[in-house]
Amino acid sequence: MDEDETDPKAAKKFEPLVFDTLSIGELTAYIVELKEEISRAEAAIDAKRSFRESAQDVFRG
Repeated sequence: MDEDETDPKAAKKFEPLVFDTLSIGELTAYIVELKEEISRAEAAIDAKRSFRESAQDVFRG
């Protein structure tokens, strides 16, 4: 069994698509999807930073 499969914190590695067979419309849709995923990841980062800062404030205060 792969170590990544047993580690719940292991991030799935991004696997880029092969663009050779995709149309312009498919590539455009792919870009939209990636931008949405980036926004989702940035929101998760912001939430985690906010939570960490709140926890640090509790222990500082």
